Amino acid sequence: MNNPTQIKEGEYTVKVYSLIRDQKYGEAIEILSSELENHPKSRAALSILAYCHYYLQDFAAAAEYYKQLTQIQPENVEYRVNYAQSLYKASMFAEATKATFSIPSTPETQSQILKLQSAIKYGEQDYAGSKALIDQCPSDDVDVEINNGCLLFTEERYEEACRRFLTAQQMIGFQAGLSYNIALCYYHMKQFAPSLKHIADIIERGIREHPELSVGMTTEGIEVRSVGNTLVLHETALIEAFNLKAAIEYQLKNYDAAMDALTDMPPRSEEELDPVTLHNQALINFEGGPTQGFEKLQFLLQQNPFPPETFGNLLLLYCKYEYFDLAADVLAENAHLTFKYLSQYLYSFLDALITQQTSPEEAYRKFDDMASKHTDTLRKLTKQAKIYWDRENYTQVEKIFRKSVEFCNEHDTWKLNVAHVLFMQENKYKEDISFYEPIVKKNYDHILNISAIVLANLCVSYIMTSQNEEAEELMRKIEKEEEQVSYTDPDKKIFHLCIVNLVIGTLYCAKGNYEFGISRVMKSLEPYNKKLGTDTWFYAKRCFCSLLENMAKHMILIRDNVLQEIIQFFEHCEAYGKSIPSIIEQPLQNTVIQPGTRTVAFEARYLKSLFLKFV
Repeated sequence: MNNPTQIKEGEYTVKVYSLIRDQKYGEAIEILSSELENHPKSRAALSILAYCHYYLQDFAAAAEYYKQLTQIQPENVEYRVNYAQSLYKASMFAEATKATFSIPSTPETQSQILKLQSAIKYGEQDYAGSKALIDQCPSDDVDVEINNGCLLFTEERYEEACRRFLTAQQMIGFQAGLSYNIALCYYHMKQFAPSLKHIADIIERGIREHPELSVGMTTEGIEVRSVGNTLVLHETALIEAFNLKAAIEYQLKNYDAAMDALTDMPPRSEEELDPVTLHNQALINFEGGPTQGFEKLQFLLQQNPFPPETFGNLLLLYCKYEYFDLAADVLAENAHLTFKYLSQYLYSFLDALITQQTSPEEAYRKFDDMASKHTDTLRKLTKQAKIYWDRENYTQVEKIFRKSVEFCNEHDTWKLNVAHVLFMQENKYKEDISFYEPIVKKNYDHILNISAIVLANLCVSYIMTSQNEEAEELMRKIEKEEEQVSYTDPDKKIFHLCIVNLVIGTLYCAKGNYEFGISRVMKSLEPYNKKLGTDTWFYAKRCFCSLLENMAKHMILIRDNVLQEIIQFFEHCEAYGKSIPSIIEQPLQNTVIQPGTRTVAFEARYLKSLFLKFV
């Protein structure tokens, strides 16, 4: 970076304007700040500093410089307009409104003042006031058409808003921000195809006209410097377009594409990210980093403004990870946000879910009230049933699902839940097959897209009803699909067949047939480099712990050759499990576990030492 002292006398102006031309606003600010120390009232320095800060989206700093300019040259109307505009952009709405009153009203400025005041009212969510002001502007003004579209959008009249934006686009041609508004309307109308078309237009234009923004470089693994939050970036609407694309892909359950959309956007450092991008990153990457996800959502909740969805999503995720106390604290500390950002249904749902921890009967009553009002919503019923599921009262869970058969019997999620309940009762295997089988057959050509536990439960049900051939055929199909995936992607770990064998092995162990069950469990983890993982090890070791307990009580005897196979199995797990964690740390967990004791290798070595006592 250039040091101002190195610039020769008489070359300041050339140097500053060269930096601005190259969009190196930060360096220009450094030089001008030094100049301002020597000449505090320099109109030129203040004006260019305000301009540079505005382009860097640092509107509060820009407003401060424009304020000084209005004091130095009170007759300059442009400075007054820019001052009010900067305050508005900085979300300092009260100050911006006051600043607009100091702008002289002339035929040239009247419409500009009205539109700015209308925008401020819109930012304050005073939509009626905003409309009253915009109605005073000339009807043939394209900004009036766009503003009316925005007001219709807030009323959720998306089709009418979209027509307004399309009319404006016909008047002025392509404008990235306008195309984004159209795409957003289509998104809310669930018309994803036209929405994606407008998003593609924005991205294509941005890449073609601004290659310096490095679109897609991060996804390709190329390290590039941050492009910063410049006015150019804002005018391209690339950030907004990629965020909307990520939202659409997420809705369509194309999670990899959603992640790519977020990494495709122009690179910025984390402190430069806007609230919407930070929110979307937290959600889409939550499974891989829940701790970081919680931190981002908690941070956003303390900002003003923040994406409206933040409040509800943070509460739902707390409940999903069973941090009910934290969810209750957030609700209590942000009572003013509850009715602003939560629907009545979502509030009732969260309230019942949190109540379930201290008063299951009261929670059941609340879920029952919700179900009676909204019988078309599957989620309420499943949460109501979860109270009894947690108590292992599967008969009562089945009764709850039976009540919803009229309006949910075509829903795959409902079918799966009923199948799981029937399976857990251990005497209704034929009935659960009738629910599992259609779902598996529907996706038979892409069987690895089906949850592994569904396939495992179906195999067990086949075995328990003496349909061994069907179980073997299903397992051969899974094995064949896994081999095909391994051929195209040799390094990819797939656990479907492993989990099926694990479940079957666990079943036989639970029935007391340890020799066959343990042999299945050991077979399930071969080859170890592809099948041995945190989750598979967790379920496998439970069978060995159960076997150890029964052997220690002298309730069963195991042949020596089986014991030797078990010891050899642990040696393999020790060799391949050195870098595999044996537990997954929960987000927000305070307990520190010694790193050396939480690997598969350590636990395998320990179990091996216990079994050696029986040899």
